[in-house]
Amino acid sequence: MFWDGVINFEPKEFDSPDVPGSGVNMKIGFMHMLQSLRVNCGFKLLVDSGFRTPAHNTAVGGEVNSAHLTGEAADIRAIGPRTRFVIISNAIRLGFRRIGIGDTFVHLDMSLTLDQDVMWTYPTGTTKKIPTVTVTTTI
Repeated sequence: MFWDGVINFEPKEFDSPDVPGSGVNMKIGFMHMLQSLRVNCGFKLLVDSGFRTPAHNTAVGGEVNSAHLTGEAADIRAIGPRTRFVIISNAIRLGFRRIGIGDTFVHLDMSLTLDQDVMWTYPTGTTKKIPTVTVTTTI
């Protein structure tokens, strides 16, 4: 067990494809949140993307300031609406404050340097997010 208290994930699941072993760069706090999510969902979470090197992030069209670059994000496979719902509802309940919804994955991150309490979607068949619009309301 590489991360203390994280029993359902191994660093290699989070490797950037261009640098084997780079999954160890995932932040421990983020990994604890993913572990809690795994337990609450009640099924295995498959990681499509974890840590990214700048080169790999550019190759996949990632954001310049992507939380994947700092080990604070993961794209979790979510095939089907029920799986997606279970992941997202539990992620919100557990305190994930940045969530992206794709056709086949859910992006979760905990970067505190990026906008908080946001959810976005990705155009069908892509991993590039649709720009978010911030709405401020007063009561």
